[in-house]
Parts: sequence; structure tokens; C-alpha cells
Amino acid sequence: MEPWNVLLASHVVAALFVLAIGPVQIFRRSRDRIHRTMGYLWVAAMYYVCFSSFWIVSDGHFSWLHGLSAFTIVTVTLGLISAVRRNIAAHRGNMIGSYIGIAVAFGFAISVPGRAIPRLLAEDLPTALFVAALVAASVAVVFVSLRRGEGQRVTGSSRKLDQPTAPASSAITGAGPN
Repeated sequence: MEPWNVLLASHVVAALFVLAIGPVQIFRRSRDRIHRTMGYLWVAAMYYVCFSSFWIVSDGHFSWLHGLSAFTIVTVTLGLISAVRRNIAAHRGNMIGSYIGIAVAFGFAISVPGRAIPRLLAEDLPTALFVAALVAASVAVVFVSLRRGEGQRVTGSSRKLDQPTAPASSAITGAGPN
């Protein structure tokens, strides 16, 4: 395994981000703007994790994890297409399956001796915990900011919500009360 570099560090941070957002997406009951926004962040991070993995190789060779990355690119794409087409069952299946795949890859990455993460945990546990805490905090900040922004959406109109609107027919014909 190669030493820590920017690619490997960003790959790990993105993977932690994906792992942290996954349960929020899966277990939240409402499928609203927050779900969509967090979902787009999750998909972008998932694509980054998968594509960046092809430049992280051991002794110049791909492993079964690279096959999992290629498969995950397909399943995430199918999940995204399914959401756009409103096929919620297929969307849910593809996204949960993709999440399970990255959880398995993470389990492998932290449990196999000689890989970068177990070495980091053994040699510099405070740094590993600090990075994990920063990722968890960033997910919390994104979620809270989306929740707070939910009630403050701009409607594009300056009228007050309790102000009555003119009927559509009178607005078109100009036959409103004078």
C-alpha cells in the first residue's frame, strides 16, 4: 500500500462522509428537499470514492475492491435514474445496496493489517479520531443548515402570506373591482 497522500486522504474523508450521511438518508421518514439535497451530496461523494479508488492500487494491481467500485458506480447511477423516474422501490434498493457495499469495503479497509487505515489507527489514533469527528460534524452542520433553511425559503413574491390574491380570471381580463 502506498503512503498517505492527498488522493488517499480525500478518498478516506469522502468515504467517511458517505458512511455518515447514509443512515440519515435511510432512516429519515420524510423524503423532502433535505433528502434530495443530502442525496446529491451523498451521490457526489460516492462517485468520488468510487472513481478515486482506481488510482489507489497495491503493488500496481487492482483488487476486488475496485470491482466493487465499478459495480457501485452502476448501482448509484441506477438509483439516481430511478429517483428521477419516481421508481422509489428501485431507488431505495440501489441506494441501500450501494451503502451496504461501501460499509463492507470500509470494514475490509479497517480490518486488514498492512492497509493504510489500520496503520493510521495504530500509529496516530488522535488524528484518525479528529478526522472522523470533523466529518461527523460537517454532516451535522449540513443537515441542520438545510433544516433551518426549510422554513425560510424565498417565494419570489413580496406579498404577505395572509394577503388575498386576485382571481385568475380578473387578472387576465382586467375585470377586477375598481
